[in-house]
Amino acid sequence: EHGESYTTPWLVGSYGEGLNEVASRFHGYIRRVHRDWLVDHGIAPKPRPVILNTWEAVYFNHDYDTLTALADKAVESGVERFVVDDGWFGARRDDTAGLGDWQISQDVWPDGDKSLKALADYVHGKGMEFGLWFEPEMVNPDSDMFRAHPDWVLKPTANRLPMQGRTQQVVDLANPDAYAYIYGAMDKLVGELGIDYIKWDHNKYVTEAVSPRTGRPAVHNQTLAVYRIFTDLKAAHPGLEIESCSSGGGRVDLGILEVADRIWGSDCVDPVERADIQRYTSLLVPPEMIGEHVGASPAHSTHRATSQEMRMAMAFFGHMGIEWNLLKEPQEDIDKLAEWTAEFKKHREWFAVDTAVHSDAADPAVRVDGCVMPNKAAAIYRFTQLTTSQTYPAAPVKLPGLDPDAVYEVSPLDVSLDLAKQDIGNGQSPLGWWTADGVKMTGRALAAYGIRPPALHPAQAVLFKVVRI
Repeated sequence: EHGESYTTPWLVGSYGEGLNEVASRFHGYIRRVHRDWLVDHGIAPKPRPVILNTWEAVYFNHDYDTLTALADKAVESGVERFVVDDGWFGARRDDTAGLGDWQISQDVWPDGDKSLKALADYVHGKGMEFGLWFEPEMVNPDSDMFRAHPDWVLKPTANRLPMQGRTQQVVDLANPDAYAYIYGAMDKLVGELGIDYIKWDHNKYVTEAVSPRTGRPAVHNQTLAVYRIFTDLKAAHPGLEIESCSSGGGRVDLGILEVADRIWGSDCVDPVERADIQRYTSLLVPPEMIGEHVGASPAHSTHRATSQEMRMAMAFFGHMGIEWNLLKEPQEDIDKLAEWTAEFKKHREWFAVDTAVHSDAADPAVRVDGCVMPNKAAAIYRFTQLTTSQTYPAAPVKLPGLDPDAVYEVSPLDVSLDLAKQDIGNGQSPLGWWTADGVKMTGRALAAYGIRPPALHPAQAVLFKVVRI
């Protein structure tokens, strides 16, 4: 989960209308089967809530006072769902122990007014949903669960475990006893805490997967068991949403996308890396189902420093969230974040039905992508300058997906309006359309010739809208 971008060599730098069409068909299918599942279970689809996830804010350092203060900052920023990540259970003070012991740690969350239940109540009292992290398929050998039930782990022989990943092994969920324990623990906590959202993680590949109960290969039955826990939990708790946070472990597939409400593209939230991670993930997964978070600068995964505008722009088309310790940020940055989340909320219902498009560019330093309304009445595009271009200013960029015979007004989105007016510059002459009034062009001209983008420093991105007249 650390920066994989799902790229294939022949795809890099060449998207084209063919791959846009492939992606569009996958998105239509996934949206349809996921919506049908919700409707069949009496659940009304809803706009994607803005998330704050606590992982890169506090890691394993859970503390009631810190997390309630973070929840306050989340509300200020427009967050609607507050998710407590790894570290709340058993002996889980780091990633070497406790996994599989799905009982609230009394050392960290003692009963009383500073319990995990008290935090969930506080979050709900602030008008936000409450989410909690689990890794149900996995177990640390240093855990009460493993010591009591070593036979619940997938392993090739009675005397040897598979190679460990992140100090963990895979639980045999096709074993009825293991399934009952995992499901029962999660079901109990969802009910007691009022959990609205589960972040289901998966940090080890399922390798050497043999069930000690049957002696037979177990990957297929393991996958079906995961699907069944998703559906059983959702049936028992109508409205519960579950994220398949498992890009590194490979638990993102067409089957799980029927019952999962979103996936996590990568633990790397560096926006420069995310430009291509999200680009190629979206070949299969609709953008509104891809978790895309605004992180810290420098990024924890790469130590690359980027502007807040770049980080927010790169999270704009997906299921927007925040992976950032807001307690350490100045108020002006909190206010700017709130402005961007408010802008995202204006468009998110359209993003969930829009056609996602990517534009080919001869310049490997730039990326252009967008979301186009189904009736092609409007679109929002993102221009990203990843590195310096070989030419200055950057060449015109083409905007695919529009009605060729329609006339459109092209202008900056409000949150990006001032960026290109700063000391970044607009090339060797003013960029006449980068104003609130914009410029009028046909869809055919925008697709065939394109439009000149702002001249940006590396690791910058801007958003602009295209509205049919």
